[in-house]
Amino acid sequence: MPAIERLKVAGHQLCTLFGRSAMRSPLAPEQLYRRCDPSRLEFVTSAELPDVSEPVGQARAVEAVRFGIGIRRYGYNIYALGPSGMGKHGLVRQFLESRAPEDPTPSDLCYVHNFRDPQRPRALCLPAGRGVAFRKDMERLVEELRVSIPAAFESDDYRARRKQIESQFGERTEQLFGEIEKRARERGIAFLRTPVGVGLAPRRADGEVIEPAELERLPENERERLGAAMVELQGQLQEALAELPRAARQQRQALRALKREVTAFAVGHLIDELRATYAGLPEVLAHLDAVQEDVVASADDFKAELAEEPDPLAALLPKRRGGSPFRRYQVNVLVDHSATRGAPVVYEDHPTHANLIGRIEHLSEFGSLTTDFLLVRAGALHRANGGYLLLDAHKLLMQPMAWDELKRVLRSHLVRIESLGQALGLLATASVEPEPVPLAVKVVLIGERLLYYLLADLDPDFLELFKVAADFEETLDRDAEGEALYHRLLATVARREGLRPLEREAVARMVEHGSRLANDADKLSVHLESVADLLRQADHVAGQAGRSTVNRSDVEQAIAAQVRRMSRVSDRMLEEIRRGTILIDTRGGKAGQVNGLSVMQLGGYVFGRPSRITARVRLGTGRVLDIEREVRLGGPIHSKGVLILAGFLGERYAAEKPLSLHASLVFEQSYSGVEGDSASCAELCALLSAIAETPVRQSLAVTGSVNQQGQVQAVGGVTEKVEGFFDVCKAAGLTGEEGVLIPAANVKHLMLRRDVVEAVESGQFRVFPIETVDEALELLTGLPAGARDTSSEFPEGSLNRRVEARLVGFAEKARAFAKPTD
Repeated sequence: MPAIERLKVAGHQLCTLFGRSAMRSPLAPEQLYRRCDPSRLEFVTSAELPDVSEPVGQARAVEAVRFGIGIRRYGYNIYALGPSGMGKHGLVRQFLESRAPEDPTPSDLCYVHNFRDPQRPRALCLPAGRGVAFRKDMERLVEELRVSIPAAFESDDYRARRKQIESQFGERTEQLFGEIEKRARERGIAFLRTPVGVGLAPRRADGEVIEPAELERLPENERERLGAAMVELQGQLQEALAELPRAARQQRQALRALKREVTAFAVGHLIDELRATYAGLPEVLAHLDAVQEDVVASADDFKAELAEEPDPLAALLPKRRGGSPFRRYQVNVLVDHSATRGAPVVYEDHPTHANLIGRIEHLSEFGSLTTDFLLVRAGALHRANGGYLLLDAHKLLMQPMAWDELKRVLRSHLVRIESLGQALGLLATASVEPEPVPLAVKVVLIGERLLYYLLADLDPDFLELFKVAADFEETLDRDAEGEALYHRLLATVARREGLRPLEREAVARMVEHGSRLANDADKLSVHLESVADLLRQADHVAGQAGRSTVNRSDVEQAIAAQVRRMSRVSDRMLEEIRRGTILIDTRGGKAGQVNGLSVMQLGGYVFGRPSRITARVRLGTGRVLDIEREVRLGGPIHSKGVLILAGFLGERYAAEKPLSLHASLVFEQSYSGVEGDSASCAELCALLSAIAETPVRQSLAVTGSVNQQGQVQAVGGVTEKVEGFFDVCKAAGLTGEEGVLIPAANVKHLMLRRDVVEAVESGQFRVFPIETVDEALELLTGLPAGARDTSSEFPEGSLNRRVEARLVGFAEKARAFAKPTD
């Protein structure tokens, strides 16, 4: 009789003797792997299947996205949460782009010079497509003015009127000086005009000026008469000279008025044409009024450009962009929606502070930095204004001040362009302060679940601004409807990627692999990136073989190749176990030693790793020592598991008597952190085995967490754990005694490799489901666990009787040591 059958018979006899049901039977092969029967598929290749109309398995997320897009209230922005590679970006963008054409197209955004405050450029919003037209119209206006204004000042009419004004000033000057000269002649005084000014001097009858020496020889009364005349005339001359600046000012005013009149005439009809074009836009009309006023006041700029002589050295000097006097009349079109149909959908891949709210560029001119309104650049919020903005949450949070700036913008509904240095007060460079722009945008953040929950917990503004959570499912129910949707999903991905169609056997294998990716035989993974990657690799295998379709073998080769590329570490660990460097026994029995199972993940590759768990006991004060915790290698969840099994131990065996032992538990040869409670069942079995001094079969491994009632609870990674121990046993040589104990609640999660299932079919390996620690102990030790009878005693020969007896012995010894001696 095979060993397994002898064990079953003995178990039945013992369990009947002790009033318990028979020991757990191993799982049947069909319970280890849920197959997809290709014969039930009603197609030959995936090319016959239609595309899926909506994302598969994402009804909850789709509902949330539709709600978030539809509601137009403050704070109802969207956070799409789920693992990366789920297709969140594609789904959200698909919905936004389907909704966007129904929304109105937003206005173009322009910045223009502020003639009253040049440091604060004005924002103009024009109907979609008219921003570029306005910029071109202003460029044409400047070109026309550069011709028409100089031409107006070269006209005969202007020259005649200017000459008339200048002649009026000359006549006034001659009139003033002529009267003084006449009075001076009558009084014998000469009125002198020189290049440097005018003056008075005594003269003789012949008109010659009297020299000072000759003046001294004149009679006294004559000298007094001339002196009095000189004083009187000098006063009149001073009055005339004082009148000249007033006359000159009047002349300049007249010339300026003439210039303004001529300029206004040259400009008026040109700007009137623009006014007619933009009659329905008050902001543009106000700007045109300011432009006309400035052009009239700055006519000399247009005249000077025509009058300037070309400088031969100018070509050797760097050209100053800011030097043109006509630059202020240009238009900076930040956002042009001439090609936009409906609302814009913008994805900002690099959401820095500047890329979100825009930036102000500077030019280096002769050693200094200068800027103006034409160097203002739009950000993603400007481009998405009136529509939708998609952002990667992790990338956004990694950029300095970007998250805070986004929150400020969403709260204020205004986009204010300023550099990060200005916002932090670190720059003193002269800059401009563009007028803020009103904002109406729907922001969609795309990120991981952990990031969503951290923001919700740590940032009080987050839930106020992002009220809609679109939570993406990772799995789909594997029922008839779910499988049919999955078939269509595979066909859709293959078509979109330009891949070969899949034969139905390949589709069936992809369905099976989808359950393995989901870690659940009743679920299918809808992680699109993983599915698409495997399809691409299977298509590559089929292409190398020269096939026009992908068959089951291509899929299996692609899966095997994925594992091969990532399994170097697991292969080396298995090699070290085989060589005896890492100690794992698969034969015989040892007390206080159990094979536990853990899972390791390196990158995207997950594999199981057996570990030896040992327990040692001695007389003590009731402490169960977790060595991993003592050396700070154990995480809080692992430590919790050890405390739980200590509680179980005290409740079952020492409820009314002292627990007088000292036990230690450890993962042997662990040199890094240990976390999780999936080994607590194995640790409890090792501890009870050590107390009972009963050997544990090393051909079996255990996984599962245990509660204080002794129930075994489900754990993660059960498929990889079973395969990890199977690989160790296979390397040592399978005898038919090897197997793994898993929680019964984990049976539905099993999707084991084909070689493991075949070993189970041939009786070389077994997988036992367990619900309690007693079931685990019976399988590991071959002894019945035993249950208390009506007298609260465990049956003779049971494992629990041995454990209790040993603990009672510890308690008696402790009491004996505690007695005082004479």
